Amino acid sequence: MARGSFNPFEMAQKQFDGVADTLGLDQPTRDLLRWPMREYHFNIPVRMDDGSVRVFRGFRSQHNDARGPCKGGIRFHPQETIDTVRALSMWMTWKCAVVDIPLGGGKGGVICDPHDLSEREQERLCRGWIRQVARNVGPLSDVPAPDVMTSPQHMLWMLDEFETIHGAKYPGFITGKPVGLGGSLGRTEATGYGVVYTIREALKELGIRPDDTVAAVQGFGNVAQYAIQLYTQLGGTVICVSCWDQAEQTSYTYRKKSGISLEELLAITDRYGGIDKGKAQDLGYERLPGDAWLAQDADILIPAALENQINAETAQKMSPRVKVIAEGANGPTTPDADVIIKDRGVFVIPDFLANAGGVTCSYFEQVQCNMNYFWTKDEVLGKLDQKMTSAFIAVSDLARKRKLFMRDAAYVISVSRVVDACRARGWV
Repeated sequence: MARGSFNPFEMAQKQFDGVADTLGLDQPTRDLLRWPMREYHFNIPVRMDDGSVRVFRGFRSQHNDARGPCKGGIRFHPQETIDTVRALSMWMTWKCAVVDIPLGGGKGGVICDPHDLSEREQERLCRGWIRQVARNVGPLSDVPAPDVMTSPQHMLWMLDEFETIHGAKYPGFITGKPVGLGGSLGRTEATGYGVVYTIREALKELGIRPDDTVAAVQGFGNVAQYAIQLYTQLGGTVICVSCWDQAEQTSYTYRKKSGISLEELLAITDRYGGIDKGKAQDLGYERLPGDAWLAQDADILIPAALENQINAETAQKMSPRVKVIAEGANGPTTPDADVIIKDRGVFVIPDFLANAGGVTCSYFEQVQCNMNYFWTKDEVLGKLDQKMTSAFIAVSDLARKRKLFMRDAAYVISVSRVVDACRARGWV
């Protein structure tokens, strides 16, 4: 089952069912797209440093590859579930389609907590994951990438294992690799910057200057950090971030009403995005409950952590001042919460549009690896801005013309593109 009583795959299916009704899709097409085309469940035995063997549970879901090879990250999380992986693979299909890149949706995961594993144990786990699916993934079929609690180093170990098994070099097999070893410049910034490119366009549409806005951010990992960096460069002020406290196994919100300092917080943050609470308080940050970010007096909310954060209950806590929600995380808002948000007239930039900068830059990395020629950082970020802006404008234009909620407009565009590909291939 999924985390607690919340099932992200049921939510993803419910979202799809709504757009299927809007598009009037026939039953075979619905049946094809409501479920992954393929999924793999496997055991990964790992020899631990003390000589014992632990068996980890791994997954890979390939939702749809009508538009190109599947693409999607691999998560290491102690509460990982197949339903989370299924949901994320479906959202990846829509995400690739909405920004019009020739890839489909995939996702992978392992039930583990990398905090509890040594570097050597993590390497063995990465190589073990590849050994289980080496016949079912590859540069022309399914291209993995990093996700929650996985890194460029993990991707490099996976690439090395894949190349060892197949006896050749396949630099385009995996993305999110270290720069200099097939990684793309700009990839680290891509998802967070992509979120802010869409915020910039939304504010233009609403006639609001970025330097007149205040934002509250949930999460303090890669996406949140780079979103904060670019948003503050545009003139905005971030008043709080919320992050997970590993020692206490709960989350806290760190607030400074005059505006947080990214550099200050980065100096007291561990590699998993956890902030040292004692040092934060010494620097003048208030420590509030984990969900307090949602109730802040802010113009923009940026959920950039896990799914199911804005639901029917928590949405009631939102300040009336909120004008924009930019979903840096995957599936942070439930359909029940969407009803409340629509009623309030909040402008939502849906997850599979807002955070598509990551997969877009992963696609750029694939392209660069396959042609063995790499672009400058400015070229990468310029192409990313162009892709994200044109995708935002297409969704926003459709939302206005057909009087649709932004999430519904994004779904209409992405699902239509995938349906057209499936029909053109003769699958339905």
